[in-house]
Amino acid sequence: MITEIAPAPERVAAEPARPGRKRRAWDEVPRWQIYVPLTIYLLFTLIPFYWILLFALRPAGSTSLVPWPMTFEHFEKVWTERGFGTYFTNSVYVGLATLVLTTVVALAGGYALARFDFRLKRGFMLALLCSQFVPGALLLVPLFQIFAKLQMINSLGSVVIAETVFQLPLSMILISGFIRNVPYSLEEAAWVDGCNRMTGFRIVVLPLLRPGLIAVGSFAFVHAWNHFLFALMFLSDQGKQTIPVGLNTLMSSDSVDLGALAAGGIIAAVPVVIVFAFIQKWLITGFSAGAVKG
Repeated sequence: MITEIAPAPERVAAEPARPGRKRRAWDEVPRWQIYVPLTIYLLFTLIPFYWILLFALRPAGSTSLVPWPMTFEHFEKVWTERGFGTYFTNSVYVGLATLVLTTVVALAGGYALARFDFRLKRGFMLALLCSQFVPGALLLVPLFQIFAKLQMINSLGSVVIAETVFQLPLSMILISGFIRNVPYSLEEAAWVDGCNRMTGFRIVVLPLLRPGLIAVGSFAFVHAWNHFLFALMFLSDQGKQTIPVGLNTLMSSDSVDLGALAAGGIIAAVPVVIVFAFIQKWLITGFSAGAVKG
């Protein structure tokens, strides 16, 4: 039996008196004790990135610690000769399709978890949480058998479905937590004005879920962009492989082209860095608002 969760009555509590602001121990710490460790940590983090840029931009055979004279031959090599243009296109398709499919399904499931009460709801939530402890490698055999019967092996659609299945539990939990933060009275006001449940959700609630949807969608996109295992197992045609598998082809048992590998790594990382640079505000807001106790 499914019942709608009634909104909790609002409680008005007297505002407690605000004591005077006390000086915290953190304010008494000298600034150099804060900035010096942070600077060391920053250098420790940035040195690997500089090393990748060094191998990608300096000529082959050079041992200079400064990428000068600068060259883009490694980028041209991996993009044209090693097929990274095709890998990039396939990764964009898989990432965007996973983003849309995960967001739509998680939005429907998250709304049901947030607004309705039904039997075994706690057990269902527990199953969603426990599924996060299952590694993706355990899903390879059953998913491969399913896709083989559906004749979807060597299809980008199989990777999209596998990535969506892997991302849905966490996405539903996050969106359900975000929907709980939207006042139920807003939907009731839309119903009073003549809207049905779907119209009221689309007009009133959905615009307020933008940070949560961006957080869930970006998380699904980045995971699908970086995931190696599903693309390796379900795609055998080189023209349908994604960037993580393409990076693996640059390494052989007896040699590694460090310049090409570094250039390919930068090509793989730059789109994700650009996306996060533009959505970081929405991402932080979405994850903090969705991570509430349900």
